[in-house]
Amino acid sequence: MHMIAARFRPIIVLVTLIWVVEAVNFFLGHGLVSWGILPRSFGGLIGIPLAPMLHGGFWHAVSNTIPLLFLGALTLAKGKRMFWETTVSVTLLSGVLVWLFARESYHVGASGLVFGYFGAILARAVIERSLTSMAIGIITVMAYGALIWGILPLRSQVSFESHLFGLIAGIFVVWLDVKLSRSKPPS
Repeated sequence: MHMIAARFRPIIVLVTLIWVVEAVNFFLGHGLVSWGILPRSFGGLIGIPLAPMLHGGFWHAVSNTIPLLFLGALTLAKGKRMFWETTVSVTLLSGVLVWLFARESYHVGASGLVFGYFGAILARAVIERSLTSMAIGIITVMAYGALIWGILPLRSQVSFESHLFGLIAGIFVVWLDVKLSRSKPPS
């Protein structure tokens, strides 16, 4: 049991942090949302690294928790280093894209990261074509294939921009990782 907990510790730590922030945010009347990404505003830059930790309410945090745990655990299949590199890279890249191109509104929540994991898992399956990466990709599509609808502007209160840019960031991060690893001379 301890080995399983150790293996999944990174995603457990991340989700625990989100819920600690949600508890604090709850007691502050969700005032921390103003620390999210506000596109094209200097003050909104602070939201780039913070947005995945902040949620607009209890149900917003709940709706991100299960897919974050599931897709985060699948992202861990490539190891802890790759998990953290993917997490940080997707958070920063998708956050910058939201800051540059999204609607003028506060953008918060871990759904950009969820879509980033989704994109990274699928990109790895397509690019690597290893049995493991393809199996993980198939499991991901079977469990969360309907996520793709989240990149469409169907509901005004949902940041489809975070979803879209998270997906793009996840794909790009894997593409770049594979490209860089293939260009290294053999040791």
